[in-house]
Amino acid sequence: MKDEARTRWAELLNGLATEEGTSPSRLRQVRFIRVSRGCPRSPSVYEPSIVIVGQGRKVGYLGEKVYAYDPNNYLVLSVPLPFECETIAEPGRPFLAVSIDMESRVVSELLDEMDDGIPPPDEVTGICSTPLTEDLSCAVERLLECLGSEMESRILGPQIIREITYYALKGPQGAGLRAVVNRDSRFAQIAKALKRMHADYAEELDLAELAREANMSISAFHRNFKAVTSSSPLRYLKSVRLHKARALMARDGLGAGGAAERVGYASASQFSREFKRFFGESPREDSARQRRSVAG
Repeated sequence: MKDEARTRWAELLNGLATEEGTSPSRLRQVRFIRVSRGCPRSPSVYEPSIVIVGQGRKVGYLGEKVYAYDPNNYLVLSVPLPFECETIAEPGRPFLAVSIDMESRVVSELLDEMDDGIPPPDEVTGICSTPLTEDLSCAVERLLECLGSEMESRILGPQIIREITYYALKGPQGAGLRAVVNRDSRFAQIAKALKRMHADYAEELDLAELAREANMSISAFHRNFKAVTSSSPLRYLKSVRLHKARALMARDGLGAGGAAERVGYASASQFSREFKRFFGESPREDSARQRRSVAG
């Protein structure tokens, strides 16, 4: 991104992303991200989206792979993924970014209109970082500008999001987005299983049943699941439950016992042990730290 464009993005995002952490915009598909202090590598979870950075830098870790995203590179997630993330922010220069949901309906409509005959490959991953193109950069700047106005957000915003999705589909990371909407692909079957895990995380999920729903043997399901997420199904489900519980404690003020029950743990003590092993702090310590962070 050119220096003048980078400065403009930072100005726009600084005025829009006024809350620490993640905050909504005038469009339900778009959220702002502001992190005032650098954060060490820690577990995080993202929904299917693209994340475009105006200032600062983040580094994501999934298995042995590393994904950096900054004003020159953006992140694409075609499936919901828990992974570890490090935030780099200089004093007085917070990390600023915009997250845009990748909606299957819009992706399907665009692929029908593009009709380029490119089949999605079988071997794709659910996450990718890739250089920001000039076309995409211009579209994102127009989106940020229109989000300052209620009327422009309502009238212009959806079309600009559609344009941004189009540019994402054209890029090297478009393979994952294409594969999600190709219902016959192995990737799409795993994506369907992931969606169910995120919806029914508090229930006792039978992995054999998930494999049958994906039309795979249990061994093939495990192999394809790990290819997409870099995680086993059981570890992925545990990660989802722990992240959901963390949000319940931070957002709704639930204690560890109440959060554990809400996400499907029968034992509060087991929940606390696994929470500390996963996040590096006890539920009480983590909730207190998050409250201090929000308070400034």
